[in-house]
Amino acid sequence: MLRLGITGGIASGKSVVSSMLRELGFQVIDADRLAHQLTEPGQSAYDELVEEFGPGILAPDRRVDRTALAALVFADRAKLERLNAIVHPRVEAATFEQFSEWQRAGMLDAAFVEAALLVEAGFHRRLDGLVVAWCRPEQQLERLTARGFSEAEARMRIASQMPVEEKLRHATERIDCSGTLRETRREVEALAAKLRSRPSNS
Repeated sequence: MLRLGITGGIASGKSVVSSMLRELGFQVIDADRLAHQLTEPGQSAYDELVEEFGPGILAPDRRVDRTALAALVFADRAKLERLNAIVHPRVEAATFEQFSEWQRAGMLDAAFVEAALLVEAGFHRRLDGLVVAWCRPEQQLERLTARGFSEAEARMRIASQMPVEEKLRHATERIDCSGTLRETRREVEALAAKLRSRPSNS
């Protein structure tokens, strides 16, 4: 079973690609969702986050307030790096545990983990390949402002990540998400067919 990553810049189309792969029968771990689970009260990252960033990141119910935490770390690269250092190793460990469970259950072909920062975290080096979803930078900006971000917030989020050209240099597969959904689906279906035609001993 190949263990593959899906990444791309924010609003680049990686979640769309993941959804299409799920529809085609592949298992895809959502690393952001996994990170949220690991930062819930009582979970492995919670106490360290509160100790590092203070009680101001907590909502009244004592759960981590994602909006407050994001406002704090996206304005300060050192804080963002500290957040990643706390969360990423735990996400990586949980991801490989899930991959191992699927392999023991007899899954063939491939399984995926989707995350924005696979390359930045060095996570891609432990995977068998990396799918990079990409679109033009102006499309990222349009998509983020359509989600309700101000232009300044959108530009800050984009600037906090590795440029797409750098991510594409690490790609074993590229999915162009700058066109229509139908065009993207054709590329995802071609990737799925390629993975399923792979000899089982390769």
